[in-house]
Amino acid sequence: MTDDDAFAAFVHGRSAALHRAAYLMVGERALAQDLVQEALVKTYAAWPRLRQPENAEAYCRKAITTTAISWFRRRRWTHERPADALPEPAGGPDVAGGVTQSRWLWDALQTLPARQRACIVLRYYEDLTEAQTAAAMGCAVGTVKSQTAAAIARLRDALGDDDPDLLPSYATAVTR
Repeated sequence: MTDDDAFAAFVHGRSAALHRAAYLMVGERALAQDLVQEALVKTYAAWPRLRQPENAEAYCRKAITTTAISWFRRRRWTHERPADALPEPAGGPDVAGGVTQSRWLWDALQTLPARQRACIVLRYYEDLTEAQTAAAMGCAVGTVKSQTAAAIARLRDALGDDDPDLLPSYATAVTR
């Protein structure tokens, strides 16, 4: 298999997962697509240098994370932001309550700074370890711990402590 074939197989197999993570980091579909494309370009350029092609996803995830953080720093989102209209719930009050809670949590997640949001997405959505998250973000494990704890504290302040299952506890966040 040539390098181009191996890269094409990687893109075909992992692009949906990479897009989901990017979307959670930036909050917009189009911007997430741009972010994934930029990260894939960087990954393709580095493909011949990758010693272990099975680590390509980690390399690409790091490119997504660092690019998203740099975009936030440069305030690149001064453009129009399309709004997705929420569909009317098809079921009963449970469906509506779930949509409301999801939207409530989503809105709170969007208020976090870029690094804190990246920590939450990588640790709890992507289920990476602290070491893997640190590698993806290009920082120390201690930074991941402090950023995650700060993000959870901020989310708890914004959302309240009404539902203890909604957010992980501080002890869980720093030891997981």
